[in-house]
Amino acid sequence: MAGKHRSWWGWGHVEDAVTGAEATALTDRVRTLLPGSDLTEHVAPPVAELGLRPPRVDPPTSLARLCSTDLADRAAHTHGKAFRDVVRNLHGDVHDPPDLVVRPVTERDVVDVLDWCAERDIAVIPYGGGSSVVGGVEPRLGDAYPAAVSLDLGRLDLVLEVDRTSRAARIQAGVFGPALEDQLRRYDLTLRHFPQSFEFSTLGGWLATRAGGHYATLLTHIDDLVESMRVVTPAGTSQSRRLPGSGAGPSPDRLFLGSEGVLGVITEAWMRLQDRPRWRAGATVHFTDYDEAVTATRAIAQSGLHPSNCRLLDPAEALLNAGAATTGGVLVLGFESADHPVTPWLDRAVELCRDHGGTLPEPSRSDDSAGPRQRTAAADAWRSAFMRMPYQRDALAARSMIVETFETACTWDRFPAMRTAVLDAAGDALRAVAATGVVTCRFTHVYPDGPAPYFGVYATGRWGATLAQWDQIKHAVSDALLAAGGTITHHHAVGRDHRPWYDRQRPDPVALALRAAKNALDPSWILNPGVLVDPAG
Repeated sequence: MAGKHRSWWGWGHVEDAVTGAEATALTDRVRTLLPGSDLTEHVAPPVAELGLRPPRVDPPTSLARLCSTDLADRAAHTHGKAFRDVVRNLHGDVHDPPDLVVRPVTERDVVDVLDWCAERDIAVIPYGGGSSVVGGVEPRLGDAYPAAVSLDLGRLDLVLEVDRTSRAARIQAGVFGPALEDQLRRYDLTLRHFPQSFEFSTLGGWLATRAGGHYATLLTHIDDLVESMRVVTPAGTSQSRRLPGSGAGPSPDRLFLGSEGVLGVITEAWMRLQDRPRWRAGATVHFTDYDEAVTATRAIAQSGLHPSNCRLLDPAEALLNAGAATTGGVLVLGFESADHPVTPWLDRAVELCRDHGGTLPEPSRSDDSAGPRQRTAAADAWRSAFMRMPYQRDALAARSMIVETFETACTWDRFPAMRTAVLDAAGDALRAVAATGVVTCRFTHVYPDGPAPYFGVYATGRWGATLAQWDQIKHAVSDALLAAGGTITHHHAVGRDHRPWYDRQRPDPVALALRAAKNALDPSWILNPGVLVDPAG
């Protein structure tokens, strides 16, 4: 964005960091919630003081124009944007930077980089926007490779072709969310995929991690929007056929969706688009009993109404991030369409909520693109908090707070026991690390057969120990998630941080098949080593 600068150590733009009155209000809320917290602010060291090791490799002349050895560039490409990444950066713990940041301009450049790296046994870490929260873009390799490069796809950022008849577009993988939507707007089309990282993540990153987006139901993952993909591997380039559907064997796109850069580098994709929505309707529903709120949410998920927004906030989440005091939680509902008014769908969803004790503190609202947008106060507060959460997380991390999330999915019948198990595990872990805090829960997505719970931890920490404290909490909760029948991740990918639990969740025959695919497509094992699978032995 013109006039703004990306933070090397934390989320987003430096100019948008939490300061002034916002910082004061944030720390006041923490002191109210957690009295006695030490909220002394700490700042990240200047890049020049990080002591980054010199690059261990020089690029060939033919690739030098694509390569950067700038200290800030290398520091910014060392970690992702998880809490543990931010904390390490704040402490100046940047010990495994990439030797080079390489920015290809064409697909041919990608091929040439992979050829050079395979010949020299150099590790290649595909990099989109760097918003990974699971160690997915980190060259955490030690001395296993003579060097590592961060392959930043950000210059491959164009919508190359639009098929208005089929409502699809051929899009380069390095385009960031806002730039993608700007290019589609002239056609009155939209991808309509809005993860929380939308401003700072790319199409290729969404595809490689099977990202979850805007829709709480139906079109929940980027998978649902893929028509075909083009992927450069060390063994050759894969181009799947554009089709609305096919039963011709295993899907080639499914091989690369969620592969996190270990099989190849996604360079472009044909994506299914939608007409831009005109009609919208929404409501905020309060409950006095949380179990009834869950039951109402399940009824909506199984009704076939397919709301675009159906996010249930438990009482703690509702209070912290929407300013709503309830005993049973808040359900934020939204419907949208480019074709027709959606008020009848909202009315039926509200009726289902009322069947389970839900009430509307404010009237539901509806509008179309010709009129002013209407939102309830709670929905507005939630939306604002949602967009500012990563910045506020950084501000609290710099003040010795433990602020992080973990997400999963499970079937409806298992959710009550899972929530209890997670809250118990988190509570026990907090006590074990001598931290005081709260654990919140919200549903980010819901399916007819189950929800995707997203848990948040807000706790006091000790400066210099918050990373170790969080790692212990994360380990305990991850064990609880798998034991309760959930997944280690619903939409944040595996990366390096989730590997121990992914290895337990993944069937053994699938590990064999994935290892075989890796051997065939990346015989030198240079692509994102340590992610998803390791060599046999």
